[in-house]
Amino acid sequence: MPKDLVTRTTLLDESPPFIPDSPELMTVLLEVPPGEGIPPHRHSGPLSAYVLEGEMIFELEGQPERVIRAGEAVFEPGGDVIHYQTTNNRPDTWLRFLATMIMVPGQPMQTLVSEEELEQRRDRRAPRPS
Repeated sequence: MPKDLVTRTTLLDESPPFIPDSPELMTVLLEVPPGEGIPPHRHSGPLSAYVLEGEMIFELEGQPERVIRAGEAVFEPGGDVIHYQTTNNRPDTWLRFLATMIMVPGQPMQTLVSEEELEQRRDRRAPRPS
């Protein structure tokens, strides 16, 4: 019997809070220029992301911002949770990451959050670094 030459490394092990009925699955490659980011948004279902290159400043509603580096993975539950930051933390290189989302059929992969809603929910945001 041949020896198993495949190495498996668990990067993320999460239990999604919900899975939409008749879900759609999408995997996307996102490439963010130095110093740029994605505006505050939410997703219709859970997602996981894996950083291929660079460093991401990642911040979800109720959690402090943190840096996710190449080779690390991150999870977000989707639904009503605001994703405040997906920002390239490096001024000299692109941020490249893969995101796999379980989406509600017929809904966009991401919905931007208005300034008005951000203000209404500011008490849900973790304290900002000084």
